[in-house]
Amino acid sequence: MWSYILKRLLIMIPTLLGVITLTFAVIQFVPGGPVEQVMLELKGRGGGGEASGGGTASDYRGRRGIDPQQLAQIKALYGFDKTPVERYWLMLKRFSRFDLGQSYFHHQSVWSLIVSKLPVSISLGLWTFFLTYLISVPLGIAKAVRNGSRFDTLTSLVVLVGYAIPGFVLGVLLLVLFGGGTFWQLFPLRELVSDNWSDLSWPAKITDYLWHITLPVTASVVGSFAVVTMLTKNAFLDEIRRQYVLTARAKGLSERKVLFKHIFRNALIPLITGFPSAFIGAFFAGSLLIETLFSLDGLGRLSYESVQRRDYPVVLGSLYLFTLIGLVTKLISDLCYVLVDPRIQFDRLEH
Repeated sequence: MWSYILKRLLIMIPTLLGVITLTFAVIQFVPGGPVEQVMLELKGRGGGGEASGGGTASDYRGRRGIDPQQLAQIKALYGFDKTPVERYWLMLKRFSRFDLGQSYFHHQSVWSLIVSKLPVSISLGLWTFFLTYLISVPLGIAKAVRNGSRFDTLTSLVVLVGYAIPGFVLGVLLLVLFGGGTFWQLFPLRELVSDNWSDLSWPAKITDYLWHITLPVTASVVGSFAVVTMLTKNAFLDEIRRQYVLTARAKGLSERKVLFKHIFRNALIPLITGFPSAFIGAFFAGSLLIETLFSLDGLGRLSYESVQRRDYPVVLGSLYLFTLIGLVTKLISDLCYVLVDPRIQFDRLEH
């Protein structure tokens, strides 16, 4: 197993470099770089430009009438006085020290920006994760036990309808119904807590937080039920049909003991091995549309605004961090197979 882990860790290096290199190369051809945006702001025109962020002075159409010395200072400020190759190697050196750089427009480090946005994304992600598994796993087991019944048919219809409705569409519907759009003003429309949250007592703080998080979590979680529910149901159905289950029943064991003592562990292998990815993803899977719809300032909005404003350190830094976390999480998910089922041997899987 240790040799397998070492090989996977070594594979992570070229994978991570490939993602970062490809993104950096694409950025060199994206129009409206930070230098151009600053030049347009200085001229009072606002918005993005028409040229590449990494181009030369002749590439920018918005520079006419700008002092060349001032232009050189702005390029040096953002690092565009260096060639793309130099900027690339400097970026790799920073990343090797886990230094994600400084944001062009937020005037703070990328690390501090990500940390400041995490509470919103963690709130949405963890609630979605826990509610999905707490509801979907028992529901999937019940559907497998009652396979083909009216309960199975009706619940399948409900979860599939929820899966078919995009989260932001459901969010709009919830706002119209319960956010004061047309019918009832039952829930707030923005932020995770009220403005006077710090002045409230602890019970009132908890109530206020849950009051604010109800609609965005509902919009995020409904579409997640179908995949986990059907995966649980199919996993249990596959195990129920196996020979060892028939043998256990022939020995006179009750259905409850057969289900929870024999079937449960084997059927949950696909779900348990997916826990690390789902759990870590809950921290960083910020939903842009949900966050925008409910005026929540999380990682989803940060990523979108960074791309829109050509804030390259935030784009590349967050991509580097999330890719690294994703690769490590994938390795942990694979190792969970051994923890759940010791019969699995990685050296056999490689041949």
